[in-house]
Amino acid sequence: MILIKGGRLYNTAAEETDVLIRDGKIAAISENIQETGEMAVINAAGMIIAPGLVDMHVHFRDPGFLKKEDILTGAAAAAAGGVTTCCCMPNTEPAADSAGIIKYIISKANRALVRVLPYGAVTVGQNGEKLTDFAALKAAGAAALSDDGNPIQSEEVMRGALNKAREIDIVIISHCEDAELVKNYAVNEGKVSKLLGIPGRPAKAEEMMVERDTRLAAEKGARVHIAHVSTAGSVEIIRKAKAAGACVTAETCPQYFTLTEEEVLRQGALARVNPPLRTEGDVEAIIEGLRDGTIDAIATDHAPHLKREKARPLAKAPSGMIGLETSLAVTLTSLYHTGKLSLERVITLMSTNPARILGLDTEASGFGAEAAGSEARMPEDKVAATGADAGANEIGSGPLAVGAVADIVIFDTDEEWTVDAKRFKSKSQNTPFGAMTLRGKVKYTISRGKVVYRG
Repeated sequence: MILIKGGRLYNTAAEETDVLIRDGKIAAISENIQETGEMAVINAAGMIIAPGLVDMHVHFRDPGFLKKEDILTGAAAAAAGGVTTCCCMPNTEPAADSAGIIKYIISKANRALVRVLPYGAVTVGQNGEKLTDFAALKAAGAAALSDDGNPIQSEEVMRGALNKAREIDIVIISHCEDAELVKNYAVNEGKVSKLLGIPGRPAKAEEMMVERDTRLAAEKGARVHIAHVSTAGSVEIIRKAKAAGACVTAETCPQYFTLTEEEVLRQGALARVNPPLRTEGDVEAIIEGLRDGTIDAIATDHAPHLKREKARPLAKAPSGMIGLETSLAVTLTSLYHTGKLSLERVITLMSTNPARILGLDTEASGFGAEAAGSEARMPEDKVAATGADAGANEIGSGPLAVGAVADIVIFDTDEEWTVDAKRFKSKSQNTPFGAMTLRGKVKYTISRGKVVYRG
């Protein structure tokens, strides 16, 4: 048994609350739970107790690129960031386009510190042509489907995918960029690309595809989740699609509400990511989208790369940055401590809404159908658990409640610390937040009733 003593729940005004964990689940939540000799006691005085974070967009490079990351090291990085459930994109080698690869990931994830759920590919080999066997992927345990990293360019293929996804009730996560407009360009099209004298990725390349996929979601009655929103135009398109009743949700990442394209001038390839960092106006629009419910979730798009790869010239370096170990602290620093978001809203964006979007909010988790509010725009008949092999009905990702799986993060909102990538649990160090001083630190992560990280 574990007794969390004297912390403050993220969504209440009560200064001191105790949480008792027994047999991997929350057994009691009240004031002054009496200690016994068989309890391990965590002194949480002055700290926040919240449901474990759910990162619905990570790249663990396993199988295929294990020098960059693997499922076990990725899960350790997640635990260090307060994340108790993370979902892997399928752009591995081979791609996660078959039940066999999905089962491999789940089997290895059984040894991980936190839950790791796989996404299946939409098309075979993620080549944008032939659709995979959606039903087989879901039955094997795929939590959602995506060709992230290789955006689906054909509207015909996307129409077919949404038809199939609707039939088996699974969400498609869309990386929205027009390949002809972005090619392999390294930065946003704008002031910095002009200054560097290189072509850039225009905002319209993202916005055109966001418009297409939100329109198709409405036409097909299927669930579409827009990944890593980065432009003001995309926010407005999603806002209008939701108002019109489309079954659309969206995420953004900490880099898109904290950094601008000018970071490339300071950090070079460390600031190279797809879609690219944008303008100050885009940052402001992203924040407003988080405030008003247009954007439902904050994910990291954790994308590990080798140090020597990121040391290449900007145009030849791979895109992507890691973020699991800094996401909560960056969000608290830039949004909570500045008064732009409440603490409860931060946790909704980083835990309860992602769980709801993916259908992980089952009764067993203590997260009822009404818990996320209307912001996730997910009709009740569209919320379904993933395959049983993934253990979806054992995800404790919702408001803390008696009987829920004990997936919990305990953090200090005020502790300041300086990011040192050399101390990361991840195999990689490619973060643009290195050496930054952040305010807010994970102190304990509890996964399925076990302490998996002590900060």
